[in-house]
Amino acid sequence: MKRFALLLLGTLLSGNALAAPASLAPTLPGDSVYQLAATLTDQDGHAAPWAARRGTPQIVSMFYSSCTMVCPMIIDTMKATRHAAGDPPALGLLAISFDPARDNIDALRRYAAAHRLDLRWWTLAHATPGDTRSIAALLGVQYRPLPDGDFNHSSVLLLLDADGRIVARSTIIGRTDPAFVTAVRQLAGAHP
Repeated sequence: MKRFALLLLGTLLSGNALAAPASLAPTLPGDSVYQLAATLTDQDGHAAPWAARRGTPQIVSMFYSSCTMVCPMIIDTMKATRHAAGDPPALGLLAISFDPARDNIDALRRYAAAHRLDLRWWTLAHATPGDTRSIAALLGVQYRPLPDGDFNHSSVLLLLDADGRIVARSTIIGRTDPAFVTAVRQLAGAHP
């Protein structure tokens, strides 16, 4: 116990709360998507392990910023779902690009501005190509590049609990899915 207290104190004094050894962090559930060791870089250029999102329920989807058809509908559906669930303050929105070659920090920042995303709730992110494929497989999102630079992809919204377990899934895009909204409301503690 004394070793833990000294380690914690040293971590706090160094100003680096992430420096604590992983052995001190609570163990992730076996079915947590955060078990995947992937790094996400957001629209502000901050890189962090995907597991750093632990602690906050999330609506997660995948997109690419140069898409003009389905991806804007995915983003709008995520917005509408959050609003329909009562805009819970403890609910994050995460859209991960499956086009890391073009969706650099500037492209993600421009996309967030163009779509008027409230960055208190929203994170747009990219990962390495290998991490992107692993995340997509884990989330059940299928995609493939087309010769013209576009992507053929499935569209899905996933609700993750604070530990990264998939609680609900919806393939309804372009309007809210009442069952998914109910799951969000129940998980995030919002009231209609």
